[in-house]
Amino acid sequence: MAGSEETPEPDGDGADADAPTGRMHLTRAGMPRWLPRALILTFVLIACYQFAHWIFSRLVGLLVNVLIAFFCAVAIEPAVDWMARRGMRRGLATGVVLILVFAAAAGFVLALGSLLVDQISTIVDNLPQYLNDIVDWINRTFHSHLDTGNLQDKVLHSNWVRTYLAHGPSSVWGISATVIGTVFQLFTVLLFTYYLAADGPRLRRTLCSFLPPAHQAEVLRAWDIAVAKTGGYLYSRALMALISGLAHYILLQVLGVPYAPALAVWVGVVSQFVPTVGTYLAGALPVLIAFTEDPWDALWVLCFVVVYQQFENYLLQPRITARTVDIHPAVAFGSVIAGTALLGAVGALIAIPATATMQGFFTAYVRRYEVSDPRL
Repeated sequence: MAGSEETPEPDGDGADADAPTGRMHLTRAGMPRWLPRALILTFVLIACYQFAHWIFSRLVGLLVNVLIAFFCAVAIEPAVDWMARRGMRRGLATGVVLILVFAAAAGFVLALGSLLVDQISTIVDNLPQYLNDIVDWINRTFHSHLDTGNLQDKVLHSNWVRTYLAHGPSSVWGISATVIGTVFQLFTVLLFTYYLAADGPRLRRTLCSFLPPAHQAEVLRAWDIAVAKTGGYLYSRALMALISGLAHYILLQVLGVPYAPALAVWVGVVSQFVPTVGTYLAGALPVLIAFTEDPWDALWVLCFVVVYQQFENYLLQPRITARTVDIHPAVAFGSVIAGTALLGAVGALIAIPATATMQGFFTAYVRRYEVSDPRL
């Protein structure tokens, strides 16, 4: 009849006779169409992550060296700009500044090295007498009958001495490899520092060429803040280290404490460039050396270290750092701990310049309001 339509009967296995409808039914019941592509994309992303992690693990040493070189270049850039404005070529000015910095660092190492060698020689020369005194004190105190000759014979013929001597060549080889690697890293940092400082304007132009004009101004402003704050902080610390070294040198020379120049350099550098605990580390060495000569000299040195620290904290440091950047001691100490946790000794060295730079960014970009509440 015209008003009724026959419904197709399913075949024996229950499948739909309409082929397109059957294909749609299988698609809905089976795997979604997006799932294979999602699985392939997931595998590709995991492979890319593993490859990037492998590359980063191989290049982390180079990246750390470049980071150190960047902060070194930012620190010396004001001096390089000052020489360049007076007619000196920028490459030559960079070389002169690096030579001066390297000479100062070498002088510091040589001064402390001579002090260390002299002290070790003195200890080695007096070691038999020290050993006899210790053995005599033990015999008197504990009523024992130790003999220094037998003691030395047992020490020299003990198993741990033989083991140490047997592994001595391998230890020397390992130390030599470490020294060679350190020297190579030092030259790598110096090379990158030279190019980053000498080609600073060209590098900034290259970076800004990839940005629109509005963003170019922000990049140049950020770079200027980094140069001003990092360089200003380091130069202010260097000036305070010079003043501290001269003051302690005069005291040590008046008291007749040996190695006065080396100790003065030690106090000046460590007290200014090691935050918070640097003052105590710097003052402990001259007090110890003075104590070996005369306990009263050690007391005078200790009193002078304490008084000078108060003078520096309340009078000298605020005047010098007023035009550069002043970092709170707690912030400086926390930044050193964070830098050490991230990059070890390298992070400890660059933590304070990085903190000074970030503090400069916050000062320039974060808006601050006047507090009008009388309770504050």
